[in-house]
Amino acid sequence: MSNAAVARSPYEIVLGDGVNELHPRLLDYFRAIPVGSHGYGTGRFDLVGTPRRWLWPMLWLLGRLGIAFPVWERNVPFTVVNRPRLDELGRASIQASRRFEFASGTRTMIDAITAGEGGLMDYLGDRRSVTAMLVAEVSAGELHLRSTGVTVVLGRLRLRLPAGIAPRVELVERFDEAAGCQRVSLTLAAPILGRIYEYAGSFRYNIKQGEATG
Repeated sequence: MSNAAVARSPYEIVLGDGVNELHPRLLDYFRAIPVGSHGYGTGRFDLVGTPRRWLWPMLWLLGRLGIAFPVWERNVPFTVVNRPRLDELGRASIQASRRFEFASGTRTMIDAITAGEGGLMDYLGDRRSVTAMLVAEVSAGELHLRSTGVTVVLGRLRLRLPAGIAPRVELVERFDEAAGCQRVSLTLAAPILGRIYEYAGSFRYNIKQGEATG
């Protein structure tokens, strides 16, 4: 991906003027990152993973792709780094890496989000093996994302999962005035199985000059 200047972030493209309805302290996170800079946040997740250990073999596979991890831990330190990019089609993209400091070791979740037809496209994993189509809405200053479809890559084949089996993602980003920090919560649920993965926590975020390394 190119690191050329990005005039508008994917969130600004999809939300339009609605981005201004976000809490002012969220704007650094969702507006375009200036060229030559990166976004950096650090905090703790109150919880990560699932207590349903019979799901862990599936999550182990997702963990190898940098998507989700076979854990159930609390009070997990983490950092997030957001980098502005142009993808191979010249679209504004935000490449994010989230580093989790689990008791078993450090693991990193990778994704790249861009604007697509009808919403956001979130390419998950270091190999972009899973794509989630997301609808974005602003409510009471919070950003709400929910998935409308999931595509997986199997070799050279791209397969859109039928609605009856596709997992559903819901994410909320908000600013906590009392605590002075940004809060995030994500749930991943599947038909019949119910909730199969989640994380929730808080962090402080700002824009830093210079290209992020690593």
